Amino acid sequence: MNHRILLVDDEIDILEFIKYNLEKEGYLVATAENGAEALRTAESFLPHLILLDRMMPVMDGVETCRAIRKNPRLKDTLVVFLTALSDDSEELKGFDAGADDYIAKPIKLPLLKSRLQAILKRLPLNETTPDHPTESELTIDRDRYSVTLAGREIILPRKEFALLDLLYSSAGKLITRKDIYTKIWGDNVVVGDRTIDVHIRKLRQKIGFSHITTIKGVGYKFEP
Repeated sequence: MNHRILLVDDEIDILEFIKYNLEKEGYLVATAENGAEALRTAESFLPHLILLDRMMPVMDGVETCRAIRKNPRLKDTLVVFLTALSDDSEELKGFDAGADDYIAKPIKLPLLKSRLQAILKRLPLNETTPDHPTESELTIDRDRYSVTLAGREIILPRKEFALLDLLYSSAGKLITRKDIYTKIWGDNVVVGDRTIDVHIRKLRQKIGFSHITTIKGVGYKFEP
């Protein structure tokens, strides 16, 4: 079984570095840049473990952890703080909020991997988090800029809808980042390097994580 891990940190470089290395180990990894985004992502991703920073905008780590513990869908999810706040009083605040473990920054990558492996062994042999939702066939309504999934209609902003429609129309085929920029934003529009990534992340939060596959450094494809 591939464990699902949600990484939550407002430092993008840290997120991308840890995500890349955990995916190499076979984990399924989602990311969020603040506590509020983490709660939304966790609802659809249903992670086995959330690796959570303490100091973040919008919602800090302690507030986020408390909200996770109040969510019945996440009641068995392991929550581990990864933070530079490492004195005894700060650790106690983390455990009081409901954390399962506390890891101090900085930490070397091999040790972090080892710690996570050990923590995940606390899960019973049978998966304790709710089953990852089975996602019904997704249908697109181009007139309404909407999609229907499991009987639920989701209205999308135009750029998100255009991106999904592009991938959906070529299901199973890799669409390169260059082609996405050209077809969605046009040759004459300058957008940031992470624009596509942000739109993909928002789509995944709304339609689930199994439909859009990342081909790292190359592009994306829609899985029927």
